Amino acid sequence: MTTTGSRPEVLRYTAFSGDPAGGNPAGVVLDAGALDDGEMLAVAAQLGYSESAFLTAPPEGLDGPEGRTYRIRYFSPKAEVPFCGHATVATAVALAERQGPGPLLFATQAGPLPVEVTASEDGTLRATLTSVEPRVEDVDGADLAEALAALGWPAADLDPAFPPRIAYAGARHLVLAAATRARLADLDYDFARLEALMHRLDLTTVQLVWRESPTLFHVRDPFPVGGVVEDPATGAAAAAFGGYARELGLVPEDAVLTLRQGEDLGRPGELTVTLRAGDPRVRVGGAGVRIG
Repeated sequence: MTTTGSRPEVLRYTAFSGDPAGGNPAGVVLDAGALDDGEMLAVAAQLGYSESAFLTAPPEGLDGPEGRTYRIRYFSPKAEVPFCGHATVATAVALAERQGPGPLLFATQAGPLPVEVTASEDGTLRATLTSVEPRVEDVDGADLAEALAALGWPAADLDPAFPPRIAYAGARHLVLAAATRARLADLDYDFARLEALMHRLDLTTVQLVWRESPTLFHVRDPFPVGGVVEDPATGAAAAAFGGYARELGLVPEDAVLTLRQGEDLGRPGELTVTLRAGDPRVRVGGAGVRIG
């Protein structure tokens, strides 16, 4: 185990960008076996990133690649979350730098999570996770009205082609589509009010989207339940959105979608969402790189 003093080393990586100044930063602890829950939460809170990932030995009976199978846990500055896409990509890239590209398997609270890491000719590492099976739920009208009120969005600013839904692919996200890019860019919400609603509905983020073209979307993710105003690049929400878009017939069963996120925060990132006919799972991929 690599340590700093008596505690495991906390690495810093960004996901969904090859530039340390872009994408979504995450803390990564490659051997967290000596840390208890409170210590993991303290590390995540001290870092202040939207999530940090902690690896321990895999559970018994999990059949994965030898030496490349782990249990992974995710903590925001406020609480543990069941699944986090960007921290998974960051962790996979960190492992690939040490073990080489190839397959990995992570045991998450949401279920087993396969990840494939590849290297481009210029050495850029890219990780693609395969989600658990997604599902989509209707949103109660009163809950939708409360979400819009917390966001300060008039109902007329929604895109009628994209019905509001709660989507899941390892974590729950409320999907709301803006009718214009300007609506998406103007994000100034009531933190406490949205946080209370999200706790009541067990939401991880609110996935705000605007469709630029048939396969290109701009997205933003308020994340008050994690203790941050906005998540810069959200793999879990991207997976949920892919399942949502396919189930509602908004994209083909076979499709590759590009989600651009973080531009309004000055941390641009890009997420690739791949849908395959006959496979209900969603693949989410992107580059990753160490910070500092």
